[in-house]
Amino acid sequence: MSTTYRAIDWNRQKRLYDRTLGGVLLLGLGTFMGISVWVSPNITIETLLLRGSAVSALLLLHVLLCIGPLARLDARFLPLLYNRRHLGVTLFLLALLHGTFATVQFHALGDENPLVSIFTAYGRDYRVIADGRVQLSHFPFEPFGIAALVVFFLMAATSHDFWLRNLGASFWKALHLGVYLAYGSVLVHVALGALQSERGAVYPALLAVGFAVVAGVHLAAARKERRFDHAVPRAERDGFEQTCPVDAVAGNRGKVVLVGGQRVALFRHRDRIFATSNVCRHQGGPIGEGRIVDGCITCPWHGWNYQPEDGCSPPPFQEVLETYDTRIQDGRVWVRRTANRLEHRCPGSAVASS
Repeated sequence: MSTTYRAIDWNRQKRLYDRTLGGVLLLGLGTFMGISVWVSPNITIETLLLRGSAVSALLLLHVLLCIGPLARLDARFLPLLYNRRHLGVTLFLLALLHGTFATVQFHALGDENPLVSIFTAYGRDYRVIADGRVQLSHFPFEPFGIAALVVFFLMAATSHDFWLRNLGASFWKALHLGVYLAYGSVLVHVALGALQSERGAVYPALLAVGFAVVAGVHLAAARKERRFDHAVPRAERDGFEQTCPVDAVAGNRGKVVLVGGQRVALFRHRDRIFATSNVCRHQGGPIGEGRIVDGCITCPWHGWNYQPEDGCSPPPFQEVLETYDTRIQDGRVWVRRTANRLEHRCPGSAVASS
């Protein structure tokens, strides 16, 4: 959130996150290379880097795709969302390293431009169709990798909030949903690439397991969200709708409830209950899964802040959340079905001391 654009605002959490990521990647690459040398002592350093970067990028892609739905299933995964964009940039760099080594090793030693060779070599050197049958082992797989790399580049290049603001939230989000298109291209790239030299079932099996995990967590998260959104409507009185018990809203913590078919975030702050929109003005993060830090509601995705009384971001920031009137009756929180005008200051509902 900003009124002026800055480079990355480094803080202790970001540094710890990136150091941990770098350490895990180095440990993984070192382990992979060590095992590869032990199994194949004559393997070249170029091949080691080519394969190591590919395996690291593929694993990181699966982790990235699973973070979102896992956070919906269990709030303990929410810290991984804080710097998920750093993972995306790292993924692009690994994929670029892999693509560069592959291009140099297999296409840069001839007379033809290497980038041209990627798209034309199979037409000269392989027979994709022979005896009326398609030979998958001769099918060109590099173009699928190039397509995925282009998507990863676009996502990494537009990861800063500068592009979110200037491209618009809808277009920016649609662009970044291209990661699923890239994932499909990567699966085809790896599957057909493995067929060029490996005919066993190990690689297809690993890809199938990875796809099953990604699809499984997405389906589980979608099922949980669907159950919440189709909950039976509660009692309504004077334009207010009954939600959860007061005790279900922990101090300085958020609680997501359904009001008028829309998700609303409840917060208990200084023994008063406040209600705001559940959609962060940054990237649509789930406000109700956040908490109150230093008197401000803090989005769990990227830490954007809002005052619980009026939904306004603290100066000099200008983002505003919708707020809702609340009241407490019979130990339950009631929320008005219609939102207040923007920047309207709500007193909140006092929680009776026990």
